[in-house]
Amino acid sequence: MSEVNIITKLHNSTKRDYQKRVIEEDKVHCSQVAYQFGKEYWDGDRKYGYGGYKYDGRWSSVAQEFINKYKLTNDSSVLDIGCGKGFLLFEIKQILPGISVMGIDISEYAIQNSKSEISHYLKVGDAREIPYKDNQFDLVISHATLHNLEIHDVTKALREISRVSRKNAWICVESYRTPEEKVNLLYWQLTCESFFSPTGWKWIFDNADYQHDYEFMFFE
Repeated sequence: MSEVNIITKLHNSTKRDYQKRVIEEDKVHCSQVAYQFGKEYWDGDRKYGYGGYKYDGRWSSVAQEFINKYKLTNDSSVLDIGCGKGFLLFEIKQILPGISVMGIDISEYAIQNSKSEISHYLKVGDAREIPYKDNQFDLVISHATLHNLEIHDVTKALREISRVSRKNAWICVESYRTPEEKVNLLYWQLTCESFFSPTGWKWIFDNADYQHDYEFMFFE
């Protein structure tokens, strides 16, 4: 198990007004809307979530990093848990046309509005009960998803990830290193149920017997 930073550069490229979300917006209402993971969360106003999650090619470099790090080939298989509209899997498929990709997401809206070229590889699914066989995938990835679960369900999801991976896995969760980052995370998050310092997350990993790679998203 090791920390592998793949998403951090992309995460840090987005500017966020943390105080505005709390002071100028009705965060309770926004959070209630966001928890539905529907149209408003993905393609509504920014205060409800992504503010319009459209394909813009930004995941191309991330896909290449996954391919390089985990030595993926056209004979490999990848599962994305919390795949959203499938943009990352689409980019991986663009680079390696023969690779086998699958994706699940709790959001029916995201799957129904996924990128058409990749939509037949995606389906509605739950990280706590991954609908695939033991040891089925060479790489299982999950970005910005598991922290939306309560701690007991995070443990379930981690064990499920380990179960369906026959080789590698990588997850990315929200975290904080300083009091300022903790406040920023609390201001910004809409659906996060589990937020811990890196030490806390590593304790959870150990208790779930998760022995694969991880990355933390910090809100600087």
